[in-house]
Order: sequence, then C-alpha cells, then structure tokens
Amino acid sequence: MNAVPELEYNDKKGYFHITVNNQTEAKMTFVFAGEHKIIIDHTEVNPGNNGKGYGKKMVEKAVEFAREKGITILPLCPFAKSVFDKTPEFRDVL
Repeated sequence: MNAVPELEYNDKKGYFHITVNNQTEAKMTFVFAGEHKIIIDHTEVNPGNNGKGYGKKMVEKAVEFAREKGITILPLCPFAKSVFDKTPEFRDVL
C-alpha cells in the first residue's frame, strides 16, 4: 500500500489527496488567496484511516508545494493548524 499524497490544482483552488487501491482515502482542500498564498480550508480522512498519518502527510506535501512555489499557507482548517502548531520546521511557510 503506497500512501503518497498527490496534488491537483488550477489557478483558483486545489486539493491534496491520498489514494489507495484506486480509492481516495484522504483529501485536503485549499484556495488561492492572491498569487502568493494558499488557504487550507478542509481536511477529511475516510473512516478506518485514523492514525495512519494521512493528514500529516498531506500537510507535509502542502509545505513542500509552498516552498517550491515561494508562497505562504494560511491554515484555517483546525487539523492543518494543529499540525503547524506541533511542527516548528513547517512554520517558515506561514
């Protein structure tokens, strides 16, 4: 089972997702707020996947994306905010 986060987006919004056996098991959505910021607004993990780290993997992918694009993240989603609060090494993109 390969639980690698993937990214889909356009110029207005997007999402990170984890697909296992051709089924989306977790999804984290965001919207662009101008050219230099994304707002993470929702994270959802399917029942039965709690504790597998899918949510944190998606936040890690978001941080990677932000660093590559030179943008910042505003984590309005309570889950994403809690990951940022617990992970000081991600705060450079806030």
